[in-house]
Amino acid sequence: MTIQFKALPTEDVRALQRGGPDAYGHTPERSISDGDGVPCRHCLKNVAAGDAYLILAYRPFPELQPYAETGPIFLHAQECERADEAEALPDMLESSDYIVRGYGSGGVIPTTAIAARAEALFERHDIAYVHVRSARNNCYQCRIDRG
Repeated sequence: MTIQFKALPTEDVRALQRGGPDAYGHTPERSISDGDGVPCRHCLKNVAAGDAYLILAYRPFPELQPYAETGPIFLHAQECERADEAEALPDMLESSDYIVRGYGSGGVIPTTAIAARAEALFERHDIAYVHVRSARNNCYQCRIDRG
């Protein structure tokens, strides 16, 4: 089975970068990266030291439902290119442990097992998509779809 890691849609990100409201109706906060642990959910790369980034509330679900969690994410403050949909693990996921959740199941797994866990979840017919989340803070990282 093939899988695809997917970044946030560009049209959603551009609206936020231009000052549009986040999931709670607030303007995203702006900060400067120290170069450590600030993964942009659009280009799927870490924000470099000295670069501006946005902190905002995001709900990565198509509709409201009991499991539609909202949480903090980071984006480059300036426009960046959306990461291509790919089978390869994005650079920003190579540093620590993550939760791979197919909504209804999940657990903390090492980075090297992300793709295998996603493929195992997709063996279930009731799993439509998978999220990768930070094991430390439960923050949304990216979405995985069947290839």
